[in-house]
Amino acid sequence: MRPIVATLIPFLLPAVVQAAEPAVAVTVDNPLAIARPAETVAVTLKDLRTFSPNLDPNQTVVKNAKGAVILSQWIDVDGDDTLDELVFQVDLAAKQSAKFQVGEGERRKPTRADFKAFGRFVRERHDDFAWENDRIAHRVYGPDLETWKKEPLTSSGVDVWCKVKGALVVNDWYLVNDYHQDHGQGGDFYSVKTTRGVGGTAIQVGDTFVPSRNFAASRVLANGPLRLIFELDYAPWNAGGAMVSETKRITLDAGTHFNQVESTFRVAGRGPLPKVGVAIVKHDGATVILDRAKGLIRGWEPLFQPGKKPVGNLGSAILLDPKSVVGEKATETDQWLVAQATDKPVRYAFGTAWDKGGDIKTPAAWEKLVEENRERFLAPVEIRLTAAEQAKR
Repeated sequence: MRPIVATLIPFLLPAVVQAAEPAVAVTVDNPLAIARPAETVAVTLKDLRTFSPNLDPNQTVVKNAKGAVILSQWIDVDGDDTLDELVFQVDLAAKQSAKFQVGEGERRKPTRADFKAFGRFVRERHDDFAWENDRIAHRVYGPDLETWKKEPLTSSGVDVWCKVKGALVVNDWYLVNDYHQDHGQGGDFYSVKTTRGVGGTAIQVGDTFVPSRNFAASRVLANGPLRLIFELDYAPWNAGGAMVSETKRITLDAGTHFNQVESTFRVAGRGPLPKVGVAIVKHDGATVILDRAKGLIRGWEPLFQPGKKPVGNLGSAILLDPKSVVGEKATETDQWLVAQATDKPVRYAFGTAWDKGGDIKTPAAWEKLVEENRERFLAPVEIRLTAAEQAKR
């Protein structure tokens, strides 16, 4: 027979209950009189810990106003192997506010179907860097292509891959190596060569523009499911006697036609920072419109498969803050807007839409989407954090 005291001990000791970490309320306001579908919300771990000091990213979920857990992604924004920022998405109507809660919970590992943004270094294709989301796809050229014996190319222009809305295609297309023909998902119908493509940069020297060589190094900082962030380093090149280098950081979110870019330029020695051109190529048959007052260039052009078979049309655009624009110029191959480099990155956006891709079918629809994204580029959503308990009052 067991001693009675041993039987009673569990009932006499107080239960040890660990208090749950407080949740954080996140309010997202759309200041614009237009809808913002697939708006990406980013909040830093530092700001979240202001209201929830011991918040663990690995045990954190985001809930919408109905209490349902939604897909979110933690990001290491500076490559130091420490998580810094939480992102999730919301569809906002004009002038709408939306409320979310970030708190403790079991994070679900994303499935293949969750991924709508992806990019990678493609060593097997002469050092391409290719990236995409569920709307658009691009690539730029790396160092090995400069010395390829069959068809060498030195170009820092941005290429466009046309694709049908939804599917991620980069890995599949490189696998079969037959992406210049449309087999039902789109293809590579766009010609870059030594032009700027869509959103390529160069240094303005007098009346000319001097581009870099192919990127020298790349790194991926975030790779989906909702946000891709990567960087490309361009080795120093001679631009009018100054040795200039560039690091280009590109962010692409799910559900958008536009990449966000921050390009940092450095000059060897104590030389002044340069003027930087951002451009769209002027292909035959293209309509290219520049509006300096709005800080945009918009294009629409026919596309062809090998053999000159028509495969629809491509809309293209670049967006800058008009306050940053200090010039414009048309050269034989490209249409340029010019910004002055400073100690802060040159910030711009570039985007595309294929009229067979599923959601943009006419030049008018593309013009409307470009204008809406220009407004969004200039007026980001407003984000407020409060303690969840306070938000309920």
